[in-house]
Amino acid sequence: MTNRIVVALANQKGGVGKSTTAINLAAALAFQDRRVLLLDLDPQGNASSGLGIERNAIEVSVYDVLLKEAGLNDAVEPTSVRNLFVVPATIDLAGAEIELVSMFSRETRLRTAIDDLDDEYDVVLIDCPPSLGLLTVNALAAAKEVMIPIQCEYYALEGLSQLLRNVDLVTSNLNPELKVGGVVLTMYDARTKLSKDVAEQVREYFGELAYKTVVPRSVRLSEAPSYGEPIEAFDPMSRGAIAYRHLGKEFLERHELD
Repeated sequence: MTNRIVVALANQKGGVGKSTTAINLAAALAFQDRRVLLLDLDPQGNASSGLGIERNAIEVSVYDVLLKEAGLNDAVEPTSVRNLFVVPATIDLAGAEIELVSMFSRETRLRTAIDDLDDEYDVVLIDCPPSLGLLTVNALAAAKEVMIPIQCEYYALEGLSQLLRNVDLVTSNLNPELKVGGVVLTMYDARTKLSKDVAEQVREYFGELAYKTVVPRSVRLSEAPSYGEPIEAFDPMSRGAIAYRHLGKEFLERHELD
């Protein structure tokens, strides 16, 4: 059995910088010479398009894997970043929640697929949809840990207790190894009291689980996906790139891979 790290990025609130974090953490780790597979489990497919995958050119997607019409290895696409690979999502995935309901072992299909994955990847990151449905449950059942991006804005902690409850349920019923591995503060604006207050609240609540690195609100970060590039390739000197580089190093230290 491989000792690769499998991490689900989850938060049922949309717009918290989840796909941005998935793309840019994956790229930061790839630039650190780790082989990384990013699994796009969000029907919106932002992690796929943000890494330059053309939607109409996708032949095998994560949808086919969940319906057991293809293996995970068959769905892997290379990206423009060395060491970084992606399993893309298509809009078909939106129907998967309903199709899976009546299927056998519906909660653990992704875990089975990851177990059959080639051993060549050091880290597998799963970008979850902004909901707590069957797709997210599949991700949580397959992962060793959950990373929660939290935006430094009003209502940042709202709904978080529901996510943590779901993590507990999955741990009790499907995946005893699952734990919350870290919390990342995103969209931080050092000029506002609100950002500082939210950061303080999160650190108070999560303690050591909160990453020291804070991702700033940044125009360059929001521009990069439209060029199909992670921030490290798009603008390596930007504040966003520097933040994700630090986050990647911190991630490797936490997992003793530095």
